[in-house]
Amino acid sequence: MAREYLKKATLTARSDASNVTATVQEILDDIEAGGDAKALEYAAKFDNYDGSVILSQADIDAAIAKVPEKLKADIQFAHDNVKRFAQTQKSTMTDVELEIVPGLVAGQKVIPVDGAGCYIPGGRYSHIASAIMTVTTAKVAGCNHITACSPPRPGEGVHPAIVYAAHICGADKILAMGGVQGVAAMTFGLFDLPKANILVGPGNQFVAEAKRILFGRVGIDMIAGPTDSLILADKDADAEIVAVDLVSQAEHGYNSPVWLVTDDRALAEKVMARVPELIADLPDTNRENATAAWRDYAEVILCDDREMMAATSDEYAPEHLTVQAGDLDWWLARLTCYGSLFLGEETTVSYGDKASGTNHVLPTSRAASYTGGLSVHKFMKIVTWQRATREGSRPVAEATARISRLEGMEGHARAADVRLAKYFPGVNFDLTADG
Repeated sequence: MAREYLKKATLTARSDASNVTATVQEILDDIEAGGDAKALEYAAKFDNYDGSVILSQADIDAAIAKVPEKLKADIQFAHDNVKRFAQTQKSTMTDVELEIVPGLVAGQKVIPVDGAGCYIPGGRYSHIASAIMTVTTAKVAGCNHITACSPPRPGEGVHPAIVYAAHICGADKILAMGGVQGVAAMTFGLFDLPKANILVGPGNQFVAEAKRILFGRVGIDMIAGPTDSLILADKDADAEIVAVDLVSQAEHGYNSPVWLVTDDRALAEKVMARVPELIADLPDTNRENATAAWRDYAEVILCDDREMMAATSDEYAPEHLTVQAGDLDWWLARLTCYGSLFLGEETTVSYGDKASGTNHVLPTSRAASYTGGLSVHKFMKIVTWQRATREGSRPVAEATARISRLEGMEGHARAADVRLAKYFPGVNFDLTADG
C-alpha cells in the first residue's frame, strides 16, 4: 500500500517564509557604508544594549565568575567531546602528492581559512552548546582568528555561560552584538576585528538571510531553515521515549517540524495520544512552541515495512534522524540522507545537540540530501599544486596544445607551444587539433 498519513502537516517551513530580504539588504548596506557607528545604531535599536561591544578580558573574567562550577564542568565535558571528535575528523584530511606521469608531480594541501565568525544565538534560548560546536571546531581546524558573536540582553550583556564557553573553546574576540548587525560586523571587519572568511552558526531568519546574501563575499556553513527531526520506530520501540523525543525537538520553535515514521499502527496511536500530554507539561514558552510545531508541522506516517520507512526518511532528508528499531546495522547501511544519525534509544538528538561530540549545526529543509553539517572540513580549503621536470611536461604540453586548439582557445595552446619550443628545440611536434 502507499504511505498512510495518520497525521498530516498543514504547514511547511516554506509556508512561513517571510520576505525579509529587503530589510536585511538595507541593514547590510547601511552598516557597510556607515561602519562602526551605524552598527552601533542598529545594536541600540534591536539589541537595546549600550555596553561593551568587544568584551575585554575584565569583562570576560566578570562573566566567568557568574558561572556555577558545576555548569563549567559540564561545558568543559562537552567541549572535550566535541574537540576530540573534530580532531579525529581533521586527521582524515591530509596533504598528498602523486607522480601523475614520470616527471610530473601533483599534490593536495589542506589549509585552514584565516578568520572565522561564529554566531551564537542568545535570544529566546541561550545556545551555550552552539558556542562549543562552532568555536571548538574552528579552533581545531586551525583558524588564525575566531570571533564569537552573540546578542546581548538589555542591561546584562552576553549570557555568562556563553562567554565562558566561547572563551575556553578558543575565541580570540567576543562580540556582544546580535542579528544582522553582528553578522555584518564580522564580515566587514568592524570594531578592529579581522574580516571573517567564513560565517557559521545557527540564527533566526534575519541572520540566515544575512548569511545567504553575503555568501560569495564570505563562505558560510549552510543556508539554514527551522530545525527538523524524524524518528524511525518499529513495533518494539518504547512509545514513551519516542513521544518524549519528538516533544524535545518540537520545543525548538513554533515552525520546527517533527516526523514519526513507523510500520506499527498501535505504536503510532500511542505516541499521538501521549505527545499532547507531554507538551502540556512543558514550561510556558516551550509549551507554546511545541504546541504550534506539533499542531501545524508534525506528521505521523505509517509504512508497510522497513524498506518503505527508509525510503520515506531519505525523501524527507531530515536534519536529525533517530532509529528506534531492530537491526541497527541494517539501518546504518541503508539510510543515506540525514544531517546526523542517532541509532537506538540509548542515544538521542538532545545528546548531539549538547554534549556527545558530533556537531549540532546541521542541514535543514531537506538540504541533507546534498550536504552534511558543520565540521572541521568547512573551515579547511583543499587546494592543489603541481611541479614538473622538462621531460615530465612534454606529454602534458602536447595534449594541452591539441585539446586547446580543438576548443578554439589558441592562447592556451601557445602557452604549451612555447615550452615545447624552449625545452625541445629542433623537435617537430604535431600540435594541430585534427592530428
